[in-house]
Amino acid sequence: MNKQTLKALLTSNAGFAALVLRVPVGIILAAHGAQKLFGWFGGYGLEGTGQWMASIGLEPGYLMALLAGSAEFFGGLALIFGLLTRPAAAVSAFTMVIAIFSVHFVNGLFMSNNGYEFALALFAATLALTFQGAGRLSLDNVIAKKL
Repeated sequence: MNKQTLKALLTSNAGFAALVLRVPVGIILAAHGAQKLFGWFGGYGLEGTGQWMASIGLEPGYLMALLAGSAEFFGGLALIFGLLTRPAAAVSAFTMVIAIFSVHFVNGLFMSNNGYEFALALFAATLALTFQGAGRLSLDNVIAKKL
């Protein structure tokens, strides 16, 4: 990747609003990823999550759990710090689309029925960050200024 492309990827004119969006969404994603990867916060870890994913047709389950958990955990951390925000947000948005259509869509909109409203909100937030970037207070902005 050349310097000009990297600078375009990291540069953002989103201001401080991106920080307000990035940090809570990043915390939520990182926590959900930690449930899948490490069994933290009441999660089932890779083995349990992998078995569940296989049971709903996402095969191989262990690999799917590793991919989803990594996208959420590491993507969430990246969003918190504003590091490689656009790619992290794009991967997270894609992960939410998979969650919506493989798990939640058949249950309708509302979370009370295990519906897709929460995943849709996370999808919207991560898609917005994909387009707008990390904003003023971010590692992306620090790196872009040095390029």
